[in-house]
Amino acid sequence: MASEKSSSDLILLDFWVSPFGQRVRIALAEKSLPYEYVEEDLLAGKSDRLLQSNPVHKKIPVLLHGGKPVNESLIIVQYLDEAFPDTPSLLPSDPYARAQARFWADYVDKKEFFGGEHGFGFVDAAFAPFTAWFQSYEKYGEFKVAEVAPKIAAWTERVGKRESVAKSLYSPDKVYDFIAVLKKKYGIE
Repeated sequence: MASEKSSSDLILLDFWVSPFGQRVRIALAEKSLPYEYVEEDLLAGKSDRLLQSNPVHKKIPVLLHGGKPVNESLIIVQYLDEAFPDTPSLLPSDPYARAQARFWADYVDKKEFFGGEHGFGFVDAAFAPFTAWFQSYEKYGEFKVAEVAPKIAAWTERVGKRESVAKSLYSPDKVYDFIAVLKKKYGIE
């Protein structure tokens, strides 16, 4: 079990539009853990701090806890549950239920979707950041999430009203504008 440390020494290396970083921000908010946010300007290049903190994948998000890096968003969320056991847990206490939550989070991470009703937890924190991208998916894909996946659309509306999610995600319009910048930068227009 990880030893509990003060949350005052948490630093998150992130990029504003990253759904993976947003899931970490949601988890930090759900647990009411203060942290320092460090924006990585990935379009301008990766900082030495990021490259040293994540030398294998060289990507965000990275959580620094007491100077020690924890990489990969789902691993970070699980780490927060273990490192701060006195905060609300995102993973169930039952080992089987915990394994199921990890399965669905992994499933979501592979860009597939799940359905059904769940209380807010690990899977919700893993999937919620992608909802800010739905408007762009709809515009570029010429479809409506509500028409092709009504349960996901209903879940999106419910989870979007949760304070931790609302405060952690950027608006779908800002994400759409960011995608337009990327398309222009890479000549995809």
